[in-house]
Amino acid sequence: MTPEGIDAGVPKGVSSNCLFCQQDDARLNQISHRNSTCFARLDNFPATEGHTEIVPIRHVESFFDLTPEELHDAFALILAVRADLSARLRPEGYTIGVNEGRAAGRSIDHLHIHVIPRRFGDVENAEGGIRRVLPNCDPDVWRAATNVAFDNLDRVLS
Repeated sequence: MTPEGIDAGVPKGVSSNCLFCQQDDARLNQISHRNSTCFARLDNFPATEGHTEIVPIRHVESFFDLTPEELHDAFALILAVRADLSARLRPEGYTIGVNEGRAAGRSIDHLHIHVIPRRFGDVENAEGGIRRVLPNCDPDVWRAATNVAFDNLDRVLS
């Protein structure tokens, strides 16, 4: 490593020890789509069939550090992957997400956006979706709180 933290002999913005920076290694990355700044790869440990990750070519950790071009290209690949998965697998929904930071569950320090095809019954109860990754995210509690809020609103408006 050079003093700047860049691997010697590796292009700027790429890390030689990063799974996603080795995009051309078919043993590590099965790429389904690409554009000028990002690529889509099948997840090596898919949550469901077709689970795909959108990855910027530039080694960047945070979604918030994407350039406008990278953001545009990432969204374009999300749409392309969705169209492909919808045609091939016909899922009934999608979960799209980013584990932004180690505290959020990121295990590889190179941004990747998950596109996960979903079906009714793939989990016992999908209600609440992505919120269910945290404790205290009980849909019954939300419904009760919503009902109380609307009851109070009705009283105020009456």
